[in-house]
Amino acid sequence: MYNHYTGTNMNPPNVVSFAYGDVTGDRVPDNVYLTGIMTPDSPFIQQITLLVQDGRSGRFTSIPLQENAGYNPTVFLGDFTGNGVDDILISIATGGSGGTMYVYIYSFLNNNPQLLFDVDVYNEQYQYEVHYQDDYKVEVVSLINHQTYIIDISQRGSEYLSEIYDENGRLKSPITGFVNPLSGLYPVDFDSDKRYELLAYQKIAGRYNADSLGYVLNTLAWLDHRFVLQDQNVAIFGYEKI
Repeated sequence: MYNHYTGTNMNPPNVVSFAYGDVTGDRVPDNVYLTGIMTPDSPFIQQITLLVQDGRSGRFTSIPLQENAGYNPTVFLGDFTGNGVDDILISIATGGSGGTMYVYIYSFLNNNPQLLFDVDVYNEQYQYEVHYQDDYKVEVVSLINHQTYIIDISQRGSEYLSEIYDENGRLKSPITGFVNPLSGLYPVDFDSDKRYELLAYQKIAGRYNADSLGYVLNTLAWLDHRFVLQDQNVAIFGYEKI
């Protein structure tokens, strides 16, 4: 097993995730590793690095990640651009209370690493506004496509609602919620055409992070050298009808 030592006085890196497939486009399968520094008695991993071994030449290429520390790093290979060659999807859990993720997608065609998806760029582009309204409603506005969604919170329970509304269902004071940064990005081949789309999850929160109201679900597809919004939905939680 290849040991990619960083020269630090920490423990040498271990392989923390592995995938096998043709990412260079020469039809010879390649070895794709995530390596990282393990933390003693903790699942926290630091200095997570993408390492690709060309299957034909055996040569290694190391690609540092912008956000390179977290939990449960995983690597997935799949074709996102439609060129018939696998791309590299990297996911790292931040471990924060919002359940957010660091996610990157790289193309390694012809041994040339190119960043196709950057979680920071996504979070900057996909912005939202969340406002409580009278009559037990919450309005969620997606700014990138000017779509508005209304969530009915009338079944949230009297204790919760009485803190926000008067006896006539009017807001006692203005309240805004928020939508978390990316909390999950999943490859899904919706069209069964061997090209993956991306299904992005972002949690909608009310007055605080644990006050979860649902999720924004964005479907992204590769078009003209970038991922674009193909479809958007808001998923809400059900309740037991008595």
